[in-house]
Amino acid sequence: MFLNYYVILDVSETATQKEIKAAFKRQTLKWHPDRNPGQDTTIRMQQINEAYLILKDIEARERYNIEYQRFKSYQKQKEEFYRQQREHKRYSGQSATQTDKKQKYNDYQVDDDVLNSWMNNARKQSIELAKQALEDLVGMTKAATKAIINEGCGKILVFFVFQLVISIIFLIIYYLTR
Repeated sequence: MFLNYYVILDVSETATQKEIKAAFKRQTLKWHPDRNPGQDTTIRMQQINEAYLILKDIEARERYNIEYQRFKSYQKQKEEFYRQQREHKRYSGQSATQTDKKQKYNDYQVDDDVLNSWMNNARKQSIELAKQALEDLVGMTKAATKAIINEGCGKILVFFVFQLVISIIFLIIYYLTR
């Protein structure tokens, strides 16, 4: 499956390296799990990382751009094919179904073997980055929970002892002034 890295990062094909880096940061902030509670953003974050890994590398981007032009040509041919199918169904009385665009291009094969290898490596790296981020989040949550328990219990104990002492003092004063 061919991913449109420019669409994923929301940049133009002529974007500079600085613009790509800024777009990467924008997308990671936008799709960060903390900003999207209740949504599984793992796949989106993996795609963002994968896109950045390829587009930030000048040689990989040059190869990607060549393949991207080939893909756009393929995409036009495929769109024309689907348009003709819809027209044929309409004229023959069949109901035309809308095919999901993402599914239309699953059969596209990257022609450049080096680029294909780099894209696969970028995909693997992005998956590892996502796993590592999740492990880090779990680890930080455990550490924060332990710190709250350790620090919190001590402070709560001090608070109750202080309240007990104050209560005893008030009781003594109350009985003495009676």
